[in-house]
Amino acid sequence: MRTFIALDIADTIRERIARFMEGVCGFAPDARWVRAESLHVTLKFIGEKPAEAVEEIKRALSAVHAEPLEITFRGHGFFPTATAPRVFWVGIESGPRLANLAKMVDEATSALGIPKEDRPFSPHLTLARSGGRSGSPRWQKGDAPNKMFQRLQEKLGALPAPEFGTMQAHEFFLYESRLMRGGARYTKISRFPLL
Repeated sequence: MRTFIALDIADTIRERIARFMEGVCGFAPDARWVRAESLHVTLKFIGEKPAEAVEEIKRALSAVHAEPLEITFRGHGFFPTATAPRVFWVGIESGPRLANLAKMVDEATSALGIPKEDRPFSPHLTLARSGGRSGSPRWQKGDAPNKMFQRLQEKLGALPAPEFGTMQAHEFFLYESRLMRGGARYTKISRFPLL
């Protein structure tokens, strides 16, 4: 079972981002655009695990205690750089609580032998990827200047940075990711409240 841990986003924000994507996706028609219903704020990607390990992950996550947090979605950018774009994303602003939650999740899962993150937490919503490439924010072998998102960058450069809204997160989830024709399908396996 392929799993990850994430926050869901409010329907109103999802709808605003969906309208934004509909308005700009034609400027990068060769990119692989994410379906709006799949948008989420990833706290940790785990990967393939057998069912018994998923039960252990659930138990570990139930011990994570954090308070609800406020998240604002605004602006956009490209990973790893604007001149070598592989990922088009929407920015996420939140105080230290979001990074602290990601750290607690990382520590809880590392106790089960799941490798700790080796890079700083970089919250964002991935909207599109160039082809089948990785969504990682870090520079990777094979990254090079390209024109995949050039028209999109030109159009966005003439517009003010979009504001998608602010929400309160009161829970996070363990998701299953199933790779299917047309993209991954995400299913919530377990819910963990933020109190």
